[in-house]
Amino acid sequence: RRREAAAAEEEVDETPQEKKLRLAKQYLEELRQLGESRPAPEPRGAAPGAEPDPHALVLGSLSHILCFLQVQPPDPARIRVLRGHQLPVTCLVISPDDRFIFSASKDGSLIKCKLPEGDCDAFPAGEVESGKRLCVVPGGKKGTEERHMGHASHVLCMAISSDGKYLATGDRNKLIMIWDAATCKRLHIFTGHRDAVSGLSFRKGTHQLYSASHDRCIKVWDVAENAYVETLFGHQDVITGLDSLSRECCVTSGGRDGTVRLWKIPEESQLVFSGHQGSIDCIQLINEEHMVSGADDGSLALWGLTKKKPLALFRQAHGEQGAQGLQQPCWISAVAALRNSDLLATGSHSSSVKLWKCGEGFRKLEHLLDIPLVGFVNSLKFSAAGDFLVAGIGQEHRLGRWWRIKEAKNSICIIPLKQKTTASSPESPGSS
Repeated sequence: RRREAAAAEEEVDETPQEKKLRLAKQYLEELRQLGESRPAPEPRGAAPGAEPDPHALVLGSLSHILCFLQVQPPDPARIRVLRGHQLPVTCLVISPDDRFIFSASKDGSLIKCKLPEGDCDAFPAGEVESGKRLCVVPGGKKGTEERHMGHASHVLCMAISSDGKYLATGDRNKLIMIWDAATCKRLHIFTGHRDAVSGLSFRKGTHQLYSASHDRCIKVWDVAENAYVETLFGHQDVITGLDSLSRECCVTSGGRDGTVRLWKIPEESQLVFSGHQGSIDCIQLINEEHMVSGADDGSLALWGLTKKKPLALFRQAHGEQGAQGLQQPCWISAVAALRNSDLLATGSHSSSVKLWKCGEGFRKLEHLLDIPLVGFVNSLKFSAAGDFLVAGIGQEHRLGRWWRIKEAKNSICIIPLKQKTTASSPESPGSS
């Protein structure tokens, strides 16, 4: 009875829609393991044109979204390095149409780069060079915030709206700046946080912006109306990362309070998840039901939003460093997920970016391959199509200056990914 009670406590109440989605994903995973790729059969006796079964509709909508990818090691000669920032790159985003990269740095600068058209597996070097800087907003000196268009302190985070219209950036000086993504013109400044702004995310399909700060709170903003909406409290330490998708909620990593939290905005409530032993430095949603986080104890955790403990925990994911007897795990400083797939990427200062696969219905983490990169990997993003991965590299960690990797270059690395789908969509022609 005690075991059953403990298991029941770990379960988080879920709505009927959430249960239906979870069961659909479980069914799809079973299909994949059997090598099948067809949607759920229609009930016997269903008349042509009859109202479709809601369960089958959920399965059909998920089938073409969930893709299981096999990634091959990229050719090092195809990895392109873009320079421009004087100090470590701290954050970056890719435009929704995969045409532009926006990056920011500890020098306060903001750069917009154009990606080459066509196949990202064969970047023409000249095209990258010629189009690499469409717009540069230089960083200003401390105290010039009033008359300077850009940031005058370290930029720690950024986000772009799902329609590509707005870009938001947050800095160590408590400011959130809103930009026109097309022209790089500053539109507005949000003030209200009492410490460094460390996480930003637009709710998908809207202009609602979530922000997280070292002041331990979450704020909600309406960017289209230039309006503040509300503040949420709960973390016991600085918030280091934030992410969101379509639902009216967001997830955050709480540094040394050792928790990951799911914030339900309309109810002003939160769910608390725990499992890491170190400071949780980064977090990313994989889909509406799962997320991944990394900590400075080197652990990588895979979570389901209906469980308070990790579904999978990989310790020392990037190995150890230091002299014999004094080894310390390499911190995980960045995580990325290819949305609605099973592919993850993690960054550290271990001289490589690692790619991972979520196996066994998101209950196992499998290491796929290493991509050599020297320096602190402070930010990672997959393109929407999944054909390339972008890494923001710095000589220092984005949140501090504990030590410096002199041989690293403060740069953006574009890594083409060769992929082949191992299970075809049920809706595709020729599928059984």
